[in-house]
Amino acid sequence: MINLKKLNKIGLEIFALSFLLLTACELEPSDKIDPKVSEVLSADAKNRLSLLDISTLPKGIENGLSPKLNFGSESARQVGSGILTDQQYRELVQSILSAVPSSECGTTELRNWLTAERSDWSADDRYYANYFSMYNLPGDLAYVFENSSENQYFGVNGEYTQSLTKTFKDLKRFWDIQSQDMVMVVMHGQMMYDRDRLVQLYQLYGNSLAISEWAADYVIMLLDEIPQYRNGDHPIFTFNAYAAIGEDFIPPNGPLPDKITMGDGILDSYTDLGFGDVAPPAILAHEFGHHIQFDLNLFDSPITDQAEATRRTELMADAYSAYFLSHARGAAMQWKRVQQFLEVFFNIGDCGFASSGHHGTPLQRMAAAEWGYKLADKAKKQGHILSSQEFADLFEAQLPILVAP
Repeated sequence: MINLKKLNKIGLEIFALSFLLLTACELEPSDKIDPKVSEVLSADAKNRLSLLDISTLPKGIENGLSPKLNFGSESARQVGSGILTDQQYRELVQSILSAVPSSECGTTELRNWLTAERSDWSADDRYYANYFSMYNLPGDLAYVFENSSENQYFGVNGEYTQSLTKTFKDLKRFWDIQSQDMVMVVMHGQMMYDRDRLVQLYQLYGNSLAISEWAADYVIMLLDEIPQYRNGDHPIFTFNAYAAIGEDFIPPNGPLPDKITMGDGILDSYTDLGFGDVAPPAILAHEFGHHIQFDLNLFDSPITDQAEATRRTELMADAYSAYFLSHARGAAMQWKRVQQFLEVFFNIGDCGFASSGHHGTPLQRMAAAEWGYKLADKAKKQGHILSSQEFADLFEAQLPILVAP
């Protein structure tokens, strides 16, 4: 039996929204017959599929009829009650999957990059990835099973490991919250090759053991046989980063610690756009800012409008990040370089003013970051670091100015 603590209402709503965004598109009617295997998979793959034990599977699978996999609200309640951040990456992916036009409020460099990366996918490639929830699997696998900073490597080939490991240590030293037990983990697309974990995850979604085993075997076969998936290394599978608060949720290996999860895809995207030096520390510092908010109970707010409440916490995390990045005792980066990155980072295109995941407009986010930079700049000579609570108090006073028309 899975033990759950009292669910965090905000976390459940945001995770459920993320789930719905990523599964509401590219999906045909539930009674669809899979495209003919011979049109997509090799003879060897078909032979391996035929060797799967179908004796305990639902009637119809042996004839090519896919079972209906469960990814409903109960799965969100079980797997994602602690994920409170971060919607902007998932919403960008969703807009691409559903062919939503580029936003009018920002540049499209990141969107264009990700769209180009997926330009060679066929309709079958898109169908299979959506049907098995492959856009969510690496993030959920990291959330449930990756619970230690040990033996983590960041980037497909570990190219971001040194930068992120150093930044994570510096953030723990810089900010005064209780962070000794916080972990930083990665989501790799190749995590989908871990059959045992995949089976357990599909079960946590609410599927039977038989269905879960079938789905795990099918996913692994698809990773092997569809070159567009790049053996799981396609960036769209790991185009995400998030902060998660510790939970009493008990997966097979125990309670979940406070964690920050960094995806290979989001890191690779900014590297290809020319920001490989600043993007990993900046994204990590933003997610660490959310953990400061967890620690100080800053998600509790008198703001009742969900879009405005999310904007407040996201702009605050932007400011925390910029303060650390430009402070002499933090990352000590040149502001002009940080600003160049943030102009791309903030212009993902968040004009969803009524969305519960609204992060603020690009101009508002840049204003928050620049405000954080100016606070750090004032402290250069004396090297003073504001406490996390002092910083939050100053930000709350500044917020009406930052969001003013």
